[in-house]
Amino acid sequence: MDLFGTAGIRGDARERVTPGLALAVGRAIGIDAAGTSTSSDSDSDSNASSDDRSSDDGDGDREPTSAEHRAGRDGRGRPTGAGDEADGTANPTTATAGGVVIGRDGRVTGTALLAALEAGIESAGARVHRAGVLPTPALAYASRGRRGVMVTASHNPPADNGIKCFEDGEEYDRAGEGRIERRVAERVEPAAFEEWETGERIEPLPGYREAVRTYARGHGTSLEGLTVAVDCANGVSGLATPQVLRALGAEVVALHANVDGFFPGRPSKPTAETLGDLRAFVAGESGAANEGYEEGEGSEADTTSETGETSDGSDVDLAIAHDGDGDRVVVLDGEGEIVHEDTIVAILAERYTRASDAGDPVVVTTPNASSRIDERVEAAGGRIERVQLGALHEGIAAAREDGTEETSVVFAAEPWKHIHPAFGPWIDGVVSAAVVSRLVADADLDILRGPIAEQPYEKTEVDCPDDRKRDAMDRLETRLPEIFPGATVTTEYGVRLDMDAGDGAGAESGEAETGAEDGEDRDETVAGGWVLVRPSGTEPYLRIYVESESVGAVRDRVLGVVESAIGDAERE
Repeated sequence: MDLFGTAGIRGDARERVTPGLALAVGRAIGIDAAGTSTSSDSDSDSNASSDDRSSDDGDGDREPTSAEHRAGRDGRGRPTGAGDEADGTANPTTATAGGVVIGRDGRVTGTALLAALEAGIESAGARVHRAGVLPTPALAYASRGRRGVMVTASHNPPADNGIKCFEDGEEYDRAGEGRIERRVAERVEPAAFEEWETGERIEPLPGYREAVRTYARGHGTSLEGLTVAVDCANGVSGLATPQVLRALGAEVVALHANVDGFFPGRPSKPTAETLGDLRAFVAGESGAANEGYEEGEGSEADTTSETGETSDGSDVDLAIAHDGDGDRVVVLDGEGEIVHEDTIVAILAERYTRASDAGDPVVVTTPNASSRIDERVEAAGGRIERVQLGALHEGIAAAREDGTEETSVVFAAEPWKHIHPAFGPWIDGVVSAAVVSRLVADADLDILRGPIAEQPYEKTEVDCPDDRKRDAMDRLETRLPEIFPGATVTTEYGVRLDMDAGDGAGAESGEAETGAEDGEDRDETVAGGWVLVRPSGTEPYLRIYVESESVGAVRDRVLGVVESAIGDAERE
């Protein structure tokens, strides 16, 4: 049974992520939290991966860095000390001692799914701590020292929902996900009635916001005098990012900040198209940000700051946009232009690398990440490790396991999703918003971008049904190298081609195989860069990433090859 994609379980709440599934997943997670097991667990013990956190007894411990110590983490990113059970930050000595903390985003199907999830957990013999409506990173923060489950579909459409599982602040790894899938497939029974547990309400959000403020103060400078526009997409980041930035001294103008599961202000996925209102507002086009806005309970009124003054956006220094659950962050400059995601990663990665006192500072990123990140990290004295999309936490664990006592993972990121290991092992858009804002307050964004080589970059999605992805990718492993014969090819995480300037963009043979038209010019050269084609783990697409001074020509040629491969897979 394949339930998990690259970001937990997601799908339509009527057809895939139903209350019935939530009940079954809750019971499977409850078994983890209760410290019990099933027959399928015993059968799979001998095949468990070496990075299964539930059985980590290695000798990789090291002394925490100063930043980790301030954030209450040890040398491997685990919590230290005791927390406060009342605010949801308790840190028991094992993840089975603290029950399961559960929460949800603002989607209308979340209430029913959360109720079913709680029933499953309690009927497995584990106690439930209800954290209510909050951002995903706040739920992860509350899961330190125990299990956690967030009901969210992040940036998916309103009719979708999902389930994301945590242990001690980290997303479940593949071994943990496999354990859940086996239990759901075998339809495990409830525990004996006398072992059923109950639940209680906790309030982790205030403690989380204070922890973010404390951490962010270790980077950059005060936000006094900085005006930041924050577009929360009617998602749960509206409960955290505006409040954190204001507490750090910023003048904050919040847009679409009331929580509404229908996402009336804009779609929950932040893209250049969906952020049109925010971009226009920051550019000073008065009134643009109010289009489609519906004010609701707990809202931060659009274009109105905490002083009560209405802003036209012309005085905004920086803009932040989130997705539906607050783990993604998009950054815009004072002109309303989106700063490329890899440029933000490069800025943060270089900052963390230079600040580290480790002998071997490491940044973990993904195959679709730009070489500009490598350049800035290497210039700062660090190195890059890559891992497949959706597995940053596994990449961090592998870098630590394969490293030495001098190794410290200082940052991990895929586009718009960042892990700040000294704060916690989860993806956190609220922390990113706070840290980036303080860096910009300390040095203008243009200065931060100055050393970064920003080649043209484009990302394209091509429709491809899930059942054709494997066949299409198999074809692309041979077809793509044929049109870039001088490129270095890797196929570990999709098909990636790294090209030096002058590599040929086409071969003289194989036109039928690659879908090239008769007479098409194949003599064009490439001004360096790279290409990645990979299947989406959550949607029916193949994704194409191109970074090159010849980005348009390279994209068009790759697109033709990809469409041909999908078409051939369909015919078979």
